[in-house]
Amino acid sequence: MPKISSDTLWELASAEVQSREDGKGGEEDGGVDPVSLNERTVFFIGNKAGGKTTILLRCLDRDEPPKPTLALEYTFGRRARGHNTPKDIAHLWELGGGTSLSDLVQIPITAQNVRSLSVVLVLDLSKPNALWGTMERLLQTTRTQVEKACSKQQRTVESKAGSKQQAQNRPPMVLPKDHPDRELINPFPVPLLIIGSKFDIFQDFDSEKRKVICKTLRFISHYYAASLIFTSSKSESLMSKTKSLFTQLGFGTEKGKSMSSDLSKPLIIPAGMDSLSQIGSPPTTDVDIGTLHAKNPLDLWKKVFEVVFPPENTSDHHRELKDPAKDPQYSEPQIDSMRAQKDTELDQYKRNVSKSWKGLELET
Repeated sequence: MPKISSDTLWELASAEVQSREDGKGGEEDGGVDPVSLNERTVFFIGNKAGGKTTILLRCLDRDEPPKPTLALEYTFGRRARGHNTPKDIAHLWELGGGTSLSDLVQIPITAQNVRSLSVVLVLDLSKPNALWGTMERLLQTTRTQVEKACSKQQRTVESKAGSKQQAQNRPPMVLPKDHPDRELINPFPVPLLIIGSKFDIFQDFDSEKRKVICKTLRFISHYYAASLIFTSSKSESLMSKTKSLFTQLGFGTEKGKSMSSDLSKPLIIPAGMDSLSQIGSPPTTDVDIGTLHAKNPLDLWKKVFEVVFPPENTSDHHRELKDPAKDPQYSEPQIDSMRAQKDTELDQYKRNVSKSWKGLELET
């Protein structure tokens, strides 16, 4: 009878990483090529409590209640392409905590998987004041890590065959050569899908505010050559369309042709299907664009957006979240009670020590 391994998941993962670093992965770049094995990685980021887990579970057809994401969580999905063929595998990572834990992006984004990586940014439409800050911080952090991983991966690719294979497997996510905005945008280095969640709440907003948010998100997605969709967990139709875009990233299915740019309806705009001329200028009613000192078009849209939706003051919140014990999503009543007791004892100890030092100084 074969011996059953008792290694834990983390031990197996550690052994796999060590094997790749030692060059035993079977490929010249130090690991197994994920594309050749029909494997892709999709990284979910976005607002805290913005609906990332709910969307992920619905896209995987998992009928289970969503739970708060603890820092960084991993799951996977499989999809059969046909009879007697290997199943496609999607490695799915989800970053919790909004922007407070953005440093963890270095874990799911590596030189081994960057060639098969896609990013899904979920923005909570019901909280527009946090929208731009969340988008900006997460995309900047993610882009930096992607570029580091690409640079490291490129250094390990020495053969021309490997370089050609990379170009064939992952074509750059840019606009067609004849697109008028080709030189005016800054495409994200990997495929990007922006999801506006909680459309059921957003649709009750004032029409002018909806217009500002819609046009701004259209500009952002076009600027980064990303796809954009508005969705709601309470709409089967919208979730079905969201799942379609997800399967394109996770399993390489054909791109859909569904598109809707009507500001009175949920937006659905595949990458490369929009243009600056169709989006128009930033919607300004209470501010003169000429008075705004912007460095570039993206900065101009940011300033106009923040006039309508002033950013939240999150400095105190982020300072508090540096201690995970104070984050409500990690609450454990029994442990928190013991922690409070120990904190009280520590404070009392500090006061007693302080008094003893003062007495010692007086005696001296």
